[in-house]
Amino acid sequence: MKETIDPGRAIRWVLCALVSLILVAGVVGKWPDAPQSEPMGAVAGIAAVAAPEAEPEAAVGETPVLSPRATVPELPYGGTKVFDGHILVAYYGTAGTPVLGVLGETPPEQAVRRVRRAARPFGRVGNPAIPVMELIVTVADPHPGPGHDFSHDIARQQVARYVRAARRHKVMLVLDLQTGRSDFLTVAKRWEWALKDPWVGLALDPEWRMRRGEVPGRRIGSVDASEVNRTSAWLEALVRRERLPQKVFMLHQFRREMVRGIGRVKARANLAMVQHIDGFGTPGQKMATYRHVARPKQFHMGFKLFYDEDVRRLSAAKVKRIRPRVEFVSFQ
Repeated sequence: MKETIDPGRAIRWVLCALVSLILVAGVVGKWPDAPQSEPMGAVAGIAAVAAPEAEPEAAVGETPVLSPRATVPELPYGGTKVFDGHILVAYYGTAGTPVLGVLGETPPEQAVRRVRRAARPFGRVGNPAIPVMELIVTVADPHPGPGHDFSHDIARQQVARYVRAARRHKVMLVLDLQTGRSDFLTVAKRWEWALKDPWVGLALDPEWRMRRGEVPGRRIGSVDASEVNRTSAWLEALVRRERLPQKVFMLHQFRREMVRGIGRVKARANLAMVQHIDGFGTPGQKMATYRHVARPKQFHMGFKLFYDEDVRRLSAAKVKRIRPRVEFVSFQ
């Protein structure tokens, strides 16, 4: 059955569309046909974040482009494997606006300090949690836009600021893609310059991957395993060519049908494969979604905590008791 958004939310989108080049407040709500035991995930990209103007080449040059190495550099916390008994804790959002998540509430330098504080309770004795920034770099839109793909990239200068902050403060950065009607591989290649950094990983958000004729926000998107595999194969080749440490490669999901043929998603030795479960609501709803969707034999498990949408948000202590074990936590 075709899914439609509730009328109140649709009205708010119309109001957003009337505001030109202004960051406006987005709306997060539950899809009307979603079962109560499986609440909706991160309703993020549809907020009308203003698309950036074209930048001069000089601004682009601010980001260091790394050449191939003779040796593999280590991750911020040592070693070359992402998960080595650690739990990673991220702030999620996009640059310059709190609409899409907590990461955008402050500049990156301040965000690093905040996520470090948020991560501390998730650590264990002798094994601290690892802070991460998860930055949405391609944002889904409710309108076609210049590329007619219902998404836009945020300014390259903005992403460069987060890359520099991550390197300066020795934290990890994950680039999140909400691609509308564009395929994930095409969009990922536009961010190759940033993914060459040893500490920058990649996340795909199928909720905002639309098929032909579909519009973000009017229904929940999906992706086929073959597209995921093409994207992960390209990223792994980049890791090998540039002699990089293992990278996070993450799939956001809160319904099984969001990743078609998920059993066919291939493991990649140079990528830390994460299935990130994004359901929100009460603790019971969140755990029902987690247990329904999780594939711990295939992936490292991720879990999202919502500051506004969760009811009685789970504490760090409770998250650490979740089974299958959670190894990547995002705050939105």
